[in-house]
Amino acid sequence: MAGVVSRRQRQNETGYYWPGFVDAMAQLLLVITFLLSVFMIAQFLLAREITGRDTVLQSLRSQIAELTQLLALEKSSKAEIETTLLALTDDLKAARDETARLQGLLDTSNEQGQTAGTVMTELRAALDKEKSLSAEALARVELLNQQIAALRRQINVLNEALDASEARDKESRARIADLGRRLNSALAQRVQELARYRSEFFGRLRRILSRRSDIRVVGDRFVFQSEVLFSKGAAVINPVGVVELEKLATAILELEKQIPEDINWVLRVDGHTDTDPISTQQFQSNWELSSARAIAVVKQLIELGIAPKRLVAAGFGEFQPIDPADTEDAKSKNRRIELKLTER
Repeated sequence: MAGVVSRRQRQNETGYYWPGFVDAMAQLLLVITFLLSVFMIAQFLLAREITGRDTVLQSLRSQIAELTQLLALEKSSKAEIETTLLALTDDLKAARDETARLQGLLDTSNEQGQTAGTVMTELRAALDKEKSLSAEALARVELLNQQIAALRRQINVLNEALDASEARDKESRARIADLGRRLNSALAQRVQELARYRSEFFGRLRRILSRRSDIRVVGDRFVFQSEVLFSKGAAVINPVGVVELEKLATAILELEKQIPEDINWVLRVDGHTDTDPISTQQFQSNWELSSARAIAVVKQLIELGIAPKRLVAAGFGEFQPIDPADTEDAKSKNRRIELKLTER
């Protein structure tokens, strides 16, 4: 029984504690709620204060921008005013210079006015002197007119002499023309005679050398193929060529007896090559080879009794071909020695 009473007392004591705890917690919640309310109100007031400051700051920035623009306009206006001031200063200086110049002209004019009398006196003296000179000039003009008349008379005499000289000149020209016609006629006759001798000479050569197909007449030239006289690339006459040139020299010596002494004839020996290039120690090009062959023929004819004054040697290289084709047959035709009887 005593134990039961004791448990009930403990339960009653515990029941008394719980309502007090609940009251304490409720009060604490009220305090916390109050503090949160105060905090929120403070945050609201602080946000409003910050917003107000931003608005004021934006307004200040706008005012600064306006002041900056006003300052730039002020600087521009100041520069324009300074430019205008400089221009006005230059105009003022120019006006002062012009005033000084006009004042100088005015002073000079006053001085000239004072000396005008002196100038007029000097002008009158100069005019009198000019009149004297004019009279002297008229006398000189008269003298010049007389001299001109004398010159005209002399010119007339010279014209008459010139007319006479022109008449004599026309007569001289007529005589010269007649002499020219006679000379041309004589030259033509000589050319005809030389052509006749050339024809006889070539006819005789044809008869002497008719057995060779590589010796022929082409127009007014007698043509030896180079192989008749020379080996390929050489300028020394071979034995067969010496024999053929002996026949040629015999014909020339017989013809020389028939041609009159007043016909100044020569036998021109022309050397020609083909287009094959040559470059040896002796012959650097076909020019040298063709010239050397022509000279060799001339020297051989001189040894056979032909007078040197009747011979001419010339080299043409590959530049005067008979056949321009690039074939072996054409090259064989172009390698040749040509003989032409002509006047010097």
